[in-house]
Amino acid sequence: MTTTDMPRPLDGDPKRPAAKKRPHRAATGGLRRAIAPTTLLWIVACLYGFPVLWFVLSSFKPSSDLFSYPLTLVPHNPTLSGFKAAWDSANFSQYFINTALVCVITTILTVGVSCCTGYALAKYDNKWLKAFFICILATTMLPGEVMLAPEFLVVRNLGLYNSFAGIILPAVLTATGCFMFRQFFLTVPDELVEAARIDGARELAIFARIMVPISRPIMLTLAILSFQWRWNDYIWPLLMLNDPNKFTVQIGIQSIVGAQNINWSVLLGASVISMIPLILVFLVFQRYVMGADINAGLKD
Repeated sequence: MTTTDMPRPLDGDPKRPAAKKRPHRAATGGLRRAIAPTTLLWIVACLYGFPVLWFVLSSFKPSSDLFSYPLTLVPHNPTLSGFKAAWDSANFSQYFINTALVCVITTILTVGVSCCTGYALAKYDNKWLKAFFICILATTMLPGEVMLAPEFLVVRNLGLYNSFAGIILPAVLTATGCFMFRQFFLTVPDELVEAARIDGARELAIFARIMVPISRPIMLTLAILSFQWRWNDYIWPLLMLNDPNKFTVQIGIQSIVGAQNINWSVLLGASVISMIPLILVFLVFQRYVMGADINAGLKD
């Protein structure tokens, strides 16, 4: 056997291969690089979360402790008197039913209309559709207050004043919803639609059986946003509703505020009560949005 056939000795300890050092160094470097952005995110989260935490904890304080110095974050004598007084001082059960009715119907219609509109804008080549899309986008460049007067005149002339339909109808078509669905359907290959047409599927079947199922993440995202928009809507219901039995939650909270004095304990309790449905909706539907693969069933 020549010397060239002899195995060449390895450098260093054979029990510790050099290849294992690289992942450790890479992990250490990645951990160091993540410290700064993680710290920044924690600071931003604290800046956003601290006022909300102060607001929620203040709702458990008695009125005498809200503005007593020194100010404290945690209530020394927590009480639910503000929540009870808020619930008893206003017809909150009816307000919740009215608001839930408006939010659910508006959300269903908004998602359905936005899905149909976005699909037509993305998959059909028509100059009038393009002009319609530009008109929809133009509405986002105007302040909402500018459109209140013409919308109010139209709804009143339709005989929908002081009705839930007057609140729901103007909110069905949103530029944000149409834009979200249009951008999503633009990512769907046209070959998928052509293949379905070759197989004999009609346009309605292509939309209902192919496009609607794959757009589920967008539908859920828009549903959460739409529900939040309608639940927190204050100006439009205030203009449209005159009957106290049809008031929504936000108008009900405003009715608690007196002309001269404000009972902050009751107002804080009412505000926290109005947040509970939104938090529940988010907790229930967030896993469907965050856990969904938005590109499921698609390929480049």
